[in-house]
Amino acid sequence: MKPAARLRRRDCPELANDWPDAVPALLRRVYASRGAHGLASAQPKLAHLLPPDALGGLDDAIALLAGAIADGRHIVVVGDFDCDGATACAVGVRGLRMLGATRVSHAVPNRMVHGYGLSPALVEELAALVPELIVTVDHGIACHAGIAAAKARGWQVLVTDHHLPGDALPPADAIVNPNCRGDGFASKCLAGVGVMFYVLLALRRHLRAAGCPQAAQADLTVLLDLVAVGTVADLVPLDANNRALVSAGLRRLRAGQGCAGLRALIQVSRRDVRTLSAGDIGFSIAPRLNAAGRLEDMGLGIECLLTDDATQAREIAELLDEINTSRRAVQAQMTDDAQAALGRIALDGDVPVALCLFDADWHPGVVGLVASKMKERLHRPVIAFAPSESGSTMLRGSARSIPGYHVRDALAAVHAQLPGCIDRFGGHAMAAGLSLRLDQLEAFRDAFTGHALRMLTPELLQLDVLTDGALDAHEFTRDHATCLRDGGPWGQAFPEPQFDGEFDVARWRVIKDRHLKLELRDGPLRVDAIEFNGWSGTPPPARVRIAYRLEPDDYRGGDAVQLVVVHREPA
Repeated sequence: MKPAARLRRRDCPELANDWPDAVPALLRRVYASRGAHGLASAQPKLAHLLPPDALGGLDDAIALLAGAIADGRHIVVVGDFDCDGATACAVGVRGLRMLGATRVSHAVPNRMVHGYGLSPALVEELAALVPELIVTVDHGIACHAGIAAAKARGWQVLVTDHHLPGDALPPADAIVNPNCRGDGFASKCLAGVGVMFYVLLALRRHLRAAGCPQAAQADLTVLLDLVAVGTVADLVPLDANNRALVSAGLRRLRAGQGCAGLRALIQVSRRDVRTLSAGDIGFSIAPRLNAAGRLEDMGLGIECLLTDDATQAREIAELLDEINTSRRAVQAQMTDDAQAALGRIALDGDVPVALCLFDADWHPGVVGLVASKMKERLHRPVIAFAPSESGSTMLRGSARSIPGYHVRDALAAVHAQLPGCIDRFGGHAMAAGLSLRLDQLEAFRDAFTGHALRMLTPELLQLDVLTDGALDAHEFTRDHATCLRDGGPWGQAFPEPQFDGEFDVARWRVIKDRHLKLELRDGPLRVDAIEFNGWSGTPPPARVRIAYRLEPDDYRGGDAVQLVVVHREPA
């Protein structure tokens, strides 16, 4: 079952004349359609990063950290169990040590044991470390009970987060979050790892002004490989500020200068480090890190990012690769279950406007991936639920949404409508998490789908496949494919270029029972194409209209290119 889709072309404004000759006309057109009208905005540099000054809460945060470093107090960086949280934890630990902190430890909640973030259960366990300052990364803004428990033990707490706050802020000593009310920082799109990196930038400036010799020598750009991975993995919009961070991190990785753990993960994922892209991070590197937090303990992923021993890094990376293989099997089974459940729900052929799916046998660490898969297949908001642990009546849900439907606000609306139904929730416009009791699921489902019915228009439920128009015959070259690949980083809000056109299908065959390999023709033009998961049991028509990406064909090498089909319909 696929959502109804229509091909639409992006508007492309008139091109400016201030582009360097080295930037091909095709790439200029792509950049302009994304609002970048010159090289500085299309390929932003670190020199143009927004300064940290406008980030709210920085003065209090720097006072806490500088005092802890000066007094030799024990700082514990508490991460999260996704890739953003793991990279943010590694950046925090590495950066604080670079700036002179002599007692820095780290911890991360276990999804099955502690639940999300700095929970009271995790605080109880952290007491054995005797922390004096807790630094949360990529979480904390919704951890009221856990922060209160930490404060009751006499610990100081610094929250660094990027998730949307609730009506009240937690009782932390300092909070740095660009999405808190009144924060004047221009980029609201920083990932959790980006927020921690900015805190370190401000801390270094403060310590340098105070004459700290270690801060004077500290080169925080060595952390940008981790910043890039966490930023891409968390699917935050790649505004100019984030693209500058990601571009700099990719340059380090391509030059072989990444940390030992990321180099090992690139090797086990069989990516070419010299041409590593944001897409490689999103589809190959991040899933292997995330797998640890989904099925095992993200502590393993963080250890991979913190070790400087190449042999140890390779051993951990291989273990993460094995866990990721298991994750894929669990995800495939759960997605099949979800598809079967959808078949029972939509017996009349109509897809519900929003879906809440639950299975008592599902794994709570994988529900987000199931929700994402079903959202992609249906173009509907989807929430997938699983027991928080085997046999538990407390459920954990993960929500994924479509453009135009702010799912975190939707959860807030349900929370206001049914006080006490949702135990806790948080997130962003496109993704959120929540927990509730099993006996509240039906009431929640009714309220959530009712809200979606009121808010979602037919236009929002129509999937638009946006393209950058057609390619001319002379543009189907490896040089153009390479410049498009390397012209990024591409990602959320700065999408990878894709084009459309009509072609005759000269030949086709099925690969591995699910992929469709095509030979396409358009007059004298002959080009190979592949549509991953494109085989539905029905042969393609003689002439097709497709949306596609133009990519170098590294398998055939030389000047070969191929089209990666993202949408196909009869011409």
